[in-house]
Amino acid sequence: MRKFIIASMAAAAFSLTACSEKAQDETAEAGAAVADDAAAVGDAAAAGAAEAADATADAAKDAGAAVEGAAKDAGNAVEGTVNAAGDAAANAGDKIAEETKKAEANDKK
Repeated sequence: MRKFIIASMAAAAFSLTACSEKAQDETAEAGAAVADDAAAVGDAAAAGAAEAADATADAAKDAGAAVEGAAKDAGNAVEGTVNAAGDAAANAGDKIAEETKKAEANDKK
């Protein structure tokens, strides 16, 4: 009877070991699947971050070009205003010179 009990215990231990190896294999496979999923998520996040960085750089470039264009337009407007003011002052000077000549001519009469 003692040999039967020892044989039964050995068989039970062997089946537990086999079950344990199967569980270990399945756990390893599940861990590998989780690692693959995590890597895929990381790759997707990196790609998304790169796209966002590119979009931000493009937007900054466009904004810079818009500011440059607006500054150029403002400069042209200021230059036009200064030129118009200069022309008006020159015309006023010419008009003063004419009136001064007329006044001097009237004084001589």
